Amino acid sequence: MSSPVGRALGLGALLALVGFLVYLPAMHGGLIWDDDAHVTRLDLRSLHGLWRIWFEVGATQQYYPVLHSAFWIEHRLWGDATLGYHLINVALHVAAGWLLVSILRRLAVPGAWLAGALLVLHPVAVESVAWISEQKNTLSTVLYLAAMLAYLRFDRQRTWRWYAVSAGLFVLALLSKSVTATLPAALLVILWWQRGRLSGRRDVAPLAPCLAVGAGAGLFTAWVERTLLGAEGSAYALSAVERGLLAGRAVCFYLEKLLWPADLIFVYPRWSINAASVWQYLFPLAILALVAAAWSIRRRSRGPLATLLLYIGSLFPALGFLNVYPFIYSFVADHFQYLASLAVFAAVAAGAVRWENSVSRPLLWAGRALGLVVLVTLGVLTWRQCGIYRDAETLYRVTFARNPSCWMAHNNLGVVLADQGRRDEAIAQYEQALRLKPDHAEAHDNLAIQLAAIPGRLPEAIDHSEQAVRLKPDSPVTRYNLAIQLAKMPARRSEAMAQFEAALRLKPDFAEAHCQFAHLLATMPDRQPEAIDHYQQALHGQPDYAEAHYRLAVLLAKLPGRLTEAAIHYEAALRLGPASAEIHYNFAHALEKMPGRLPDAIAHYEAALRLNPNFAEAHYNLATVLASTPGRQPAAIAHYEEAIRLKPDYAEAHNNLAVVFFNEGRAAEAIEHLQTALRLYPDYRDARQNLERIQATPSK
Repeated sequence: MSSPVGRALGLGALLALVGFLVYLPAMHGGLIWDDDAHVTRLDLRSLHGLWRIWFEVGATQQYYPVLHSAFWIEHRLWGDATLGYHLINVALHVAAGWLLVSILRRLAVPGAWLAGALLVLHPVAVESVAWISEQKNTLSTVLYLAAMLAYLRFDRQRTWRWYAVSAGLFVLALLSKSVTATLPAALLVILWWQRGRLSGRRDVAPLAPCLAVGAGAGLFTAWVERTLLGAEGSAYALSAVERGLLAGRAVCFYLEKLLWPADLIFVYPRWSINAASVWQYLFPLAILALVAAAWSIRRRSRGPLATLLLYIGSLFPALGFLNVYPFIYSFVADHFQYLASLAVFAAVAAGAVRWENSVSRPLLWAGRALGLVVLVTLGVLTWRQCGIYRDAETLYRVTFARNPSCWMAHNNLGVVLADQGRRDEAIAQYEQALRLKPDHAEAHDNLAIQLAAIPGRLPEAIDHSEQAVRLKPDSPVTRYNLAIQLAKMPARRSEAMAQFEAALRLKPDFAEAHCQFAHLLATMPDRQPEAIDHYQQALHGQPDYAEAHYRLAVLLAKLPGRLTEAAIHYEAALRLGPASAEIHYNFAHALEKMPGRLPDAIAHYEAALRLNPNFAEAHYNLATVLASTPGRQPAAIAHYEEAIRLKPDYAEAHNNLAVVFFNEGRAAEAIEHLQTALRLYPDYRDARQNLERIQATPSK
């Protein structure tokens, strides 16, 4: 092995080791914000779900099928365990560092390994690496850089095989995150930097198809952001001048965070952009001045202008000229500049090496020492920044501590606390979110869900749900939640049905809405056929929906001649969902009525009791079945007695136990239990008849 190769392998291994070390605090971090929509949703985990990821726009948050296919595979490998996702993200981040080094070395840019180290160690990258959802950044960047490397090889050799490889990788990058659409333009900048001019035939023509594909992908993503994610309305109503002001300020902000990475926040304060504010024009003017200065020296050095073009061009999709959904929270985010930062790291590293080559030995060693200090400092900052991603509660508390106006963090923390059963704390967070943003429909909706679970606060909950619907009338989720709450009030069931119907008009494949609407309809004997239809529609869209199988089974079991269908759905519910004593119990009750299925009924009653030994009704029903089974009377007596112990006023258990006692020759105990049943319910006809029969029977 030659020395340069060995040195490269050693530096690559060191870069990987350091990268994994600085990200250790994030390795066991849990799911945050929208991670549960990526790691992979229940309805997308099947092969049919994989088909939907590729061929159904809207099946995932954004149409990034390569990204979601990667998540689909990862879920197959380690399920919901987050360690695997974090390891993949860090590995992709390190791979991006390696590829950046390879590209810079191919371009003969000095300081390639330093640039790779800056990428791997810089704390601005933490949001992209520690946040599982942002695998879209790390994966798309690796594909982007691999496509760039392949194209540079094509450009040198003019071998069309490499062009095809580059084009294929570019398409995969676009299908991971469309910000990579800037690749063809970036390649043109690099080629201009190398040659000083561009040739239409040699340079522009080969990249024209990729430019067209990239533009199409960018426009499609902009459409998805507006129509599917809701990136439109008053929150995005900026004039052309204001969008220019926003772009200038954003570029200055991002450069500042790269050069001085202090006070990094998961959600930064949202700026107020105002064309009438003179000072806001300073930002775009500063950027224009910087570009003009770089242009003026282009004949002596094209590097500064190329760096600015690459940096600003890669940032372009997130500068405000296109609506991006996260702008509702903040106009800037660290993960927006993950790809763009590569140009700055390359320029800084090249500048540092050129400075080294021009100074005396004492200054050289001082500069190298300073560089080492900078890298160590960046690594420490990254380690510290990773710590806030260890769990969602920590992340949100740190966020609103650093950004007190962040209503999103209060709302999301409320969701976390509610999931942990900390209802009062969750309500306090939702209320704080609404104090900061009274028109936040999601916070109204979430607050309503928590209030509805508190006795006596259902009217208040409905009020908040109605406000959510007024604020966001096109949201099927807000209408669904309002319907759920209205359904709890018998006098407002017609309103509940209207809200369910509205939710389903907005989202015809809304499986949960079909299921809960069916549950309401099932309580109305004349509308049970409609209930069955809605359960079946829920299962058509989500075949592994355990609750829908169970609810449908319960309904079918009540209808004449449909016990066999009910049994099929009970079995599906038990196969798909978590073990449930209630499902085993109801399935057993249905099996009792089916010829030859009594042993199965006994088995399911026993399963219910293993899961919930204090299930009085299961003890009672099992006892009743055992009492009719030859030789099982002692077991029946034991279960009746357990049912009575758990529920002393269980009159039916007293009555049936009395019958078993009488048949066993224990008349005195039978009379005692019948008298107890009659004390509990004086009009209990069966108990009175049994008592009279026993009293009239001569004692043996």
